[in-house]
Amino acid sequence: MGKGQYTYEYPRPMVTVDAVVFTVRDAQLEVLLIKRGNEPFKGMWAMPGGFVEMGEELDAAVARELEEETGVSGVPLEQFHTFGAVHRDPRGRVITVAYLGVADWRTCRPRGGDDATDADWLPLAGLRRIACDHNEVIACAVERLRLLVRSSEGRMALLPATLSLEELRRALDGLPEAGA
Repeated sequence: MGKGQYTYEYPRPMVTVDAVVFTVRDAQLEVLLIKRGNEPFKGMWAMPGGFVEMGEELDAAVARELEEETGVSGVPLEQFHTFGAVHRDPRGRVITVAYLGVADWRTCRPRGGDDATDADWLPLAGLRRIACDHNEVIACAVERLRLLVRSSEGRMALLPATLSLEELRRALDGLPEAGA
């Protein structure tokens, strides 16, 4: 066995990263999604993300996947939750580390790339079922964003300079609370 190679007699989970990037347009909260080009869930909307490479840090992996699949880069991202339900992905045992970001739709013009056939901002209000457990991940991200907004005094680190905390607060107020 060569240096850096490990063999174990038991199965191991796979690790992915996902980016939940929001924007506010016309006073509505929108989320950046990709249309999957491959199975599973081919043709369905999903969050940008993918598998972490062996020598890659999580923060670098999520930034890479976001740029590869949407062409969007430079968005500050904050790790907010890990999702690990046993059957969350039909490819096997996949644990994902989710990141949250807020961007200005006027400066972030997404386009599909890599294994995404399309990328776009979609309104959260009325969002239908999307791939995997991504509806649940987005709902968790909305709650985290609400918490950040409530605890912020004036400015939030994730906000682009072109979006005010008040605009974000109003957009969040237009969505139902979790469990409502």
